[in-house]
Amino acid sequence: MNITIHTDGGARGNPGPAAIGIVIDADGKKTAEFGKKIGEATNNVAEYTAVLEALRYLKNSDKKNNEIQFFIDSTLVVNQLNGKFKVKEPTLRELLTKIRILEVEVGGKIFYHHIPREQNTRADHLVNQTLDALMLQ
Repeated sequence: MNITIHTDGGARGNPGPAAIGIVIDADGKKTAEFGKKIGEATNNVAEYTAVLEALRYLKNSDKKNNEIQFFIDSTLVVNQLNGKFKVKEPTLRELLTKIRILEVEVGGKIFYHHIPREQNTRADHLVNQTLDALMLQ
């Protein structure tokens, strides 16, 4: 089974109220999509949290041990996840450690790709929809 995951994270205020958006497809069929508030965070923490939550979702599903392609619109986060850039910020290092543990638990081959924001519109919409709802509370 081939799994593609589009993730996005954002904060209003950076740091500020933050949310994530995740869209998961398995063999070309949408299997899950959701937005989730994550409290106060920076944009980068939100981006990492989106990857973490997507991996948690997979761990608790029947979609383990597959080829998993992540598509993320943050160049920094993709380069850090691929080991091209060092992760210096302590909160991001902690999230990266959790991601690495989940990668092993989920199994399979996991790839992280950068895409332009225009190709990540559904995940971005889920982030903004969640943040808009949060602002109305």
